[in-house]
Amino acid sequence: MPAVTVENLLTLPRVAASAEARPRPVLAVATAPSGFEGEGFPVRRAFAGIDYKHLDPFIMMDQMGEVEYAPGEPKGTPWHPHRGFETVTYLIDGTFVHRDSHGGGGVINGGDTQWMTAGSGLLHIEAPPESLVMSGGLFHGLQLWVNLPKRDKMMAPRYQDIDGGRVKLLTSADGGALLRLIAGDLDGNKGPGITHTPITMLHLSVNPGAEVTLPWRADFNALAYGLAGRGTAGAEGRPFRTGQAVVFGSGDSLTIRADESQESRSPNFEVVLLGGEPIREPMRHYGPFVMNTHAELAQAFEDFQAGRLGTVPAEES
Repeated sequence: MPAVTVENLLTLPRVAASAEARPRPVLAVATAPSGFEGEGFPVRRAFAGIDYKHLDPFIMMDQMGEVEYAPGEPKGTPWHPHRGFETVTYLIDGTFVHRDSHGGGGVINGGDTQWMTAGSGLLHIEAPPESLVMSGGLFHGLQLWVNLPKRDKMMAPRYQDIDGGRVKLLTSADGGALLRLIAGDLDGNKGPGITHTPITMLHLSVNPGAEVTLPWRADFNALAYGLAGRGTAGAEGRPFRTGQAVVFGSGDSLTIRADESQESRSPNFEVVLLGGEPIREPMRHYGPFVMNTHAELAQAFEDFQAGRLGTVPAEES
């Protein structure tokens, strides 16, 4: 799991919660069911079964792979629409090509993030490049959906290509964990992602037996998801592992600890941490549209059918 790394963690800025911080307890641990998306690539539905009141402003998250493709097997998605939210695709291994009807697009590789604000609506496609289809190889990543408040749902679409070299690298108090801050603020350190809905997103690699306790905004929710390995969450040491999501309660800090023994395929406990300011508005979700009312969902579908969300390039239609 390469993503973005550094040879000596002790050269990085250190982050630690204050001794007075109130630790966030673990409210629940949920196991993600497996399925398939797009043209057939395997996913885990990270937040399935978790009450939306604990997720807001996040809508869903898929762990894509981890899968080792044989030549000719890599798959993507066909052209499809979105409206009313943002998609955040974080690639850990492999490579992916994004194109959309609003002119956004690019290639993302391991450690890169693409941030697409669908806003008023567009069509887009995600697919492996021809070279990966020919050769096969490892593919692993996440796609997160972040809701937009009503005032921003019909804003103009926007695309951000966040190269892995721009991610803010940090470490824990004792240097036992690598923190990759993709978006938001953590103890005065800022990630490169530009967000409409205030959120924090980071990828932790925690060394076997190490523990990290981070400051966390009290007005944000807090979620953790195990990408690889096993460990515990919270000061109470609630076990979780690959494919499991943790819901934290209120407080000013959160704790993740890696077990002394990890999987042979992943030397560290790999965890994504998410937090955001709840929007607290009605959320109506149907397929690729996320709006506030059923009438707005119906309008989105009508606009898509009428071609008002964009068109597929003529050579691909």
